[in-house]
Amino acid sequence: MAAPAISLPPARLPGRPALRLGPFSIVWRPRVFLFGLLGLAVLVLGVALNVGIGEVQISVPDVLVTLFGGGDPGQRFIVMGLRLPRSLTGALVGAALAASGAITQAIARNPLASPDVIGFTAGASAAAVFVIVAGSGFGAVGFTASAVGLPIAALVGGLISALSIYGLAWRKGVQGFRLVLVGIGINAMLIAIVQWLLVVAQVTDAARAYTWINGSLNGRGWEHVVPVGVALVLLVPAALVLAHVLGALQLSDDSARGLGIRVDKERTLLLLTAVGLCSVATASAGPLAFVALVAPQIAQRAVGASRPPITVSLIFGAALTVVADLLARTAFGTELPVGIVTAVLGAPYLLYLIARHGRKVRA
Repeated sequence: MAAPAISLPPARLPGRPALRLGPFSIVWRPRVFLFGLLGLAVLVLGVALNVGIGEVQISVPDVLVTLFGGGDPGQRFIVMGLRLPRSLTGALVGAALAASGAITQAIARNPLASPDVIGFTAGASAAAVFVIVAGSGFGAVGFTASAVGLPIAALVGGLISALSIYGLAWRKGVQGFRLVLVGIGINAMLIAIVQWLLVVAQVTDAARAYTWINGSLNGRGWEHVVPVGVALVLLVPAALVLAHVLGALQLSDDSARGLGIRVDKERTLLLLTAVGLCSVATASAGPLAFVALVAPQIAQRAVGASRPPITVSLIFGAALTVVADLLARTAFGTELPVGIVTAVLGAPYLLYLIARHGRKVRA
């Protein structure tokens, strides 16, 4: 007599639950959601504090009420017309730089491969400083080039530097360590070009360019918000669509190709997206040092991911830039360019990453 068949419960594969929206699905990661909300809360509070500071002090509750459509006409004019563009520019620039850093660090598989370390930002800066310095030499045409063409010049400069670095680092594929070394060399060369432009420029142009290359949000208006806002609207969705291959790109190129990934094409598209984000951000506020390096690494450690998450990174980058601007305005007795504060905050973290990477190499 045959033994009765034993019915076993269906096997359950380990993994995270998925949320489905029609044909789309996303993996539910509670830590991503939690730290994303935390970053947004810090960002909103930082914007409210920053907007409330000035000759006419406005409390945080009044700022928040005004931002959501309330407040008296005087407060609406001060908040919406005069002060909000500065903080909004800082938030958008920080978000763009952090998203760019998350992409480049994931592509290179190296936490040191951020746009401001490997030369992308320096290429954008060199082109933008050239436009600033050369602007006064062409009369009205020069003014138009300086006012309208700055984002375009920064984008072209960033693309040229990125393509040069990528080409020089290519040896039957791109290794993260080689990309960082080549990028550091190109970055040093581009910084020298910027310094030469400052030496040969007229005094007024050099002063304007010097303030810009330190990264400043002073005097930012809605005309600075629009370019970086448009870049985020166009490029962040593209980055999120392309991000599905970033996990495979953490492997070797041969392993990624074995999974069906067109490595060269996907990497190039992601690289162009990252360059576009950091170039437009640099044109809007100057090269804000270390935002693209630090924010993705903090986001990666916060959510416990294998690579920097783009969404949380851009939220953290926006919050970091706004808080740094708040410190630059209030903590030192005189207003400093925000880039100086981000450099002070980010340089120790860069040293930590270098030391940590060195210990891994020796091990």
